[in-house]
Amino acid sequence: MTATTDTGPGAPDRDRDTAAGDQGTTDRGTTGQGTTGRGGARPARLRSWQAGLRRGGIELRHLLRNRKELGGYLTNVVVALLLAGFISGDVPGTRIPMAHLTLAGFAAYLLFQIGLISLPQILVTEREEGTLLRLRTTPGGIPAYLIAKSLLIVVMALGTLAVLLGAGAALVDGPLPHSAAGWVTLLWVTALGLLAVVPLGAAIGAVLPNPREALAMIMLPAMALLVTSGAMFPISRMPTVVQNIASVFPLRWMAQGLRAALLPDAARAVEPAGSWQLPTIALVLAAWAVLGFLLAIPLLRRAARRESGSRLTARQSKAQLSGARPA
Repeated sequence: MTATTDTGPGAPDRDRDTAAGDQGTTDRGTTGQGTTGRGGARPARLRSWQAGLRRGGIELRHLLRNRKELGGYLTNVVVALLLAGFISGDVPGTRIPMAHLTLAGFAAYLLFQIGLISLPQILVTEREEGTLLRLRTTPGGIPAYLIAKSLLIVVMALGTLAVLLGAGAALVDGPLPHSAAGWVTLLWVTALGLLAVVPLGAAIGAVLPNPREALAMIMLPAMALLVTSGAMFPISRMPTVVQNIASVFPLRWMAQGLRAALLPDAARAVEPAGSWQLPTIALVLAAWAVLGFLLAIPLLRRAARRESGSRLTARQSKAQLSGARPA
């Protein structure tokens, strides 16, 4: 249920070209910084944003041209629609189809998966290809890189969510917001949910050992959260201790927020508190967003500092000996 990552021969060249462009921009900005005095810090931050957005745009164009990678994300949508198509019955105590609750929860899981599973895989793969090593020679390279990846992941997540909800409504009579307030809730829960998981995914990707072990290390906990966070069936049916553990993590609140946006108010009856708890959702997701940002940049910088040509060569030699395609 994870999307494939483009690690072909063109990926390192793409990163090298992008990093070179970012380097040129930063070098020109650094030259100007000597003439701006104390105002140089602000232009430097602005240059990081510009370089990151430009790099993100380039990676988006590559993604849209990569049918294999796009197919991986569409496969997740197909799985969700098949599940919804086979699920029958109503949410206990209501007349709301159980398939609607499942689709709302699966939508939250897809956002969670893209930020917390796909992003670490991408980061670890690109580290193996030498991207972080090249960033060491680029002033402001880590912030720009994180901005670019955030843009890529956000667009991928929003596109996947739109396809899922649109196809669900057309093919299996899936849920859509019933009012303007529902659309507003959908927007802010999605935005805050991505802010909660994207930086955290970047932090996880900075410490994972290699692409081969990355999926195994994060997939099992993610699937456990999918089962225990109320994404597939009412969390109120879970033991209290399981509910308390799940409530620590963002997926439980992302799923509840999307249910608040997509399901009628009658569905509140199966929530543990008997209400949508929107202020609590906002508070928990905001806390995870802050934590993720506090961890991501230092860990990425640490990973970049540890990179060297000898480490990269050793990893590539090991990959060749194990039969993997060299980066």
